[in-house]
Amino acid sequence: MMSWKHIFEKWDSFEDLEPNLIQELKELKSDPVALEDAFYKELTFGTGGMRGVIGAGINRMNVYTIRKAVNGLANYLLDHTVNVKDRGVVIAYDSRHMSKEFALETAKVLGSFGITSYVFSSLRPTPLLSFAVRYLGTVSGVMITASHNPPEYNGFKVYNEDGGQITPNQASEIVTCINKVEDELSVPYLEKKELEEKELLNWIKDEIDNAYLDKLQGISKMPADKIEIEKEMPIVFTPLHGTGAELVPKGLKQLNFTHVHVVKEQAVADPEFSTVASPNPEEHQAFTMAIEQGKQIDATLLLATDPDADRLGVAVKNSAGSYQVLTGNQLGALMLDYILAHSDEALLRSGRMIKTVVTSELGRAVADYYGIQTLNTLTGFKFIGEKIRQFDRTGETFVFGYEESYGYLISSFARDKDAVQASVMACEMAYYWQQQGKTLLDALYDLFALHGYYFEHMQSITLKGKEGSEKIGVIMDDVRRKPAEQIGGLKVVQMEDYLVSKRTLRDGNVETIELPKENMVKYKLEQDCWICLRPSGTEPKIKCYFGVRGTSEEDSKNKLATLQESMNQILQGTIEV
Repeated sequence: MMSWKHIFEKWDSFEDLEPNLIQELKELKSDPVALEDAFYKELTFGTGGMRGVIGAGINRMNVYTIRKAVNGLANYLLDHTVNVKDRGVVIAYDSRHMSKEFALETAKVLGSFGITSYVFSSLRPTPLLSFAVRYLGTVSGVMITASHNPPEYNGFKVYNEDGGQITPNQASEIVTCINKVEDELSVPYLEKKELEEKELLNWIKDEIDNAYLDKLQGISKMPADKIEIEKEMPIVFTPLHGTGAELVPKGLKQLNFTHVHVVKEQAVADPEFSTVASPNPEEHQAFTMAIEQGKQIDATLLLATDPDADRLGVAVKNSAGSYQVLTGNQLGALMLDYILAHSDEALLRSGRMIKTVVTSELGRAVADYYGIQTLNTLTGFKFIGEKIRQFDRTGETFVFGYEESYGYLISSFARDKDAVQASVMACEMAYYWQQQGKTLLDALYDLFALHGYYFEHMQSITLKGKEGSEKIGVIMDDVRRKPAEQIGGLKVVQMEDYLVSKRTLRDGNVETIELPKENMVKYKLEQDCWICLRPSGTEPKIKCYFGVRGTSEEDSKNKLATLQESMNQILQGTIEV
């Protein structure tokens, strides 16, 4: 296997290297640590695809790593799918640096195999890409996005022919094909002009948008006469410089929400996301400008979608008159309750709700109340999409899917989390409760009073580079070697190790976890509390999730604080060793 230094030398001596990468290599030569990080390993291709910092090197996002990935994808598709060349691949991209360029590179490599590409002529949301795969009947889809990562990142996200993110097995087989590409610098491709002449490149304009909007209107739980009523509820929406700027307002207009105010400064597609510290609606600072505008018009609801519009954050006014951002767990439980309360008995009999193992148990409590079965999946919407696909065979009915990280899906015409659907449903739900004289916060506390005070928290530790990656491995190994018997004064009832698919009960008995393997450990504690530890699959972080159920808000918050403090001591001790 070639050393990283030899790979760097190969790049450094490559005569046709992209000009911007030539300059970067010159700068890297004066920084040995950064140089090694750029070349010491290949950019990881995981279950969703690959994501990384844009730049020179095999551990970076650039035209060469894109071409290698697409070459592998093309070979996989030709080996595993029928009528590939005619059915083709649909490609979308967001507002990030190099997104359109990477989308075109994808089409250029696919074209060298004679595979047709359908490329959106301008930026589009990730859920629209998922829908487009199903609408066009393509064999695959590619989304160029890094979601809510910092501006220096971009990514290459792959979808299967069902419109869902590729599964772990599919990803593994694609990686095998990618690894057969010996030289990323010499991957064959066709130029754009030749692609268009051979009709291997087709530009998509408004057709998919219109078809999607038709489907979107059908998710409403309002009677037809209620839809026709003009709804003057003031709403502020920010797309955070991303792809939601057009479809979210259009979706709301279809339900006659007539007072939707877009934060103009953040409706501009800006790859630097210059008005926010991070374009992530999970972080409350992303709402700063929306809150300012909300105060000016006395808005009932604030909406924020991330750059590729697959995640939604919502803020509502509290009793003090200030805007409070709901957590993903809270908004998900509210939407689930609204949907089930307005569903017929036939749907409730066959209905299934899907959530991830790190998502609040409040959703399960709500589903139980309506007699709906809850299914758990591993973290990541790809697993929710995979379950929905199984329902097509089993006759079960998908009613709602969500994860704590602001991802929701109401209807399965898309097979990935969809902030456009969620935006429309959140506004409809808020309007419904407003007609009952309540805010979404009032409705949330009604759920707490009925089911218990479920509170959650997630914290992450960032450990960058090669050394950080190794440290994350040490932390996970340490947790497995020395399993805790109690955390924060609460006894461990069972420990779930998803890497070996084993659930160890307090009495020593062992059960099998019927889910795919993943590097994740979850402690279930007394009093319906839990803690889960997992490395991020897309960022240099290790994440720790906490969930509690209390008899009151104060009780729950105290439990959360105690568990966080205890777990921090455990992790800090490992990091410092």
